[in-house]
Amino acid sequence: MKSRILGQGLEVSELGLGCMGLTFAYGRATEEKTAIELIQKAYDLGITFYDTAEAYSKGGNEQLLGKAVKPFRDKVVLATKFGFKEGDPKLGLDSRPERIRTVVENSLKYLQTDVIDLLYQHRVDPNTPIEEVAGTIKELIQEGKVKHFGMSEASVESIRKAHAVLPVTALQSEYSMFWREPENEILPFLQELGIGFVPFSPLGRGFLTGAIDENTQFESTDFRNTLPRFSEENRKANQALISLIKQIATNLKTSPAQIALAWLLSQKPWIAPIPGTTKIHRLQENIGSTTIHLSETNITQITVALENIKIVGERYPIEYTKFVNK
Repeated sequence: MKSRILGQGLEVSELGLGCMGLTFAYGRATEEKTAIELIQKAYDLGITFYDTAEAYSKGGNEQLLGKAVKPFRDKVVLATKFGFKEGDPKLGLDSRPERIRTVVENSLKYLQTDVIDLLYQHRVDPNTPIEEVAGTIKELIQEGKVKHFGMSEASVESIRKAHAVLPVTALQSEYSMFWREPENEILPFLQELGIGFVPFSPLGRGFLTGAIDENTQFESTDFRNTLPRFSEENRKANQALISLIKQIATNLKTSPAQIALAWLLSQKPWIAPIPGTTKIHRLQENIGSTTIHLSETNITQITVALENIKIVGERYPIEYTKFVNK
């Protein structure tokens, strides 16, 4: 697999692995042995960029990832995040310097490592000045505990303030054919400052695989049950997008998921998506997207078609929107 350079010279595989769903948010956790096998298979297939967070199972996801990559820790890039009270999004935000330091010490232990390659602020905390957050990360970098600073779901204003204190290496936010809002301000701004972009949910939380329709039943603990965009009527309304992707996939003799990822990879050379999965055959399918070349004609066709498709439904419940783009 080819590599890409995120801001400040961080080299990662062009496709990473989002590990959240192995233990958190999408129903029952994957059995540990199976999860470790999947992470290690990803490495065997060329993935060197792994994403986790304290908030994913209160450190349990980090512990899983630490066990899995231990045999090849020095050959991979580990990214994790801080920013929620007690590691629980339901309790609200907390990016106080002392809290950041506590999370970093825990993450180092859970990941079984001496240094965190990329440390994100999970969400901007309005109660802690972003300059103070960036200053704390700067100290941790000087102490050798962190290599690079990232932000997640942050606004242009917050990124600019943080970047003035400590250069930001990457922004992680949602971006896909299913959610194109970053194209308005974020992508041009990141290009201006030389910051990399790490899209999460690049397959629209599974929707862009074409395997989800209005009849799909999620497990009771799957958080997609709470997302307006995943209501039964909105899943039905948004099938127009799936029809487009399936048509292109058929023409190119590939899968909808591969088209969605290939389109994303074609947007900018400093974009490194992190699709997650719990199944090895899906992992292999996702990685196959890196070998697909979309011609200018393909990309233009997709762009024009997307402009004529209205996506229905908000991506988060109203009470969660207070955490994003701050």
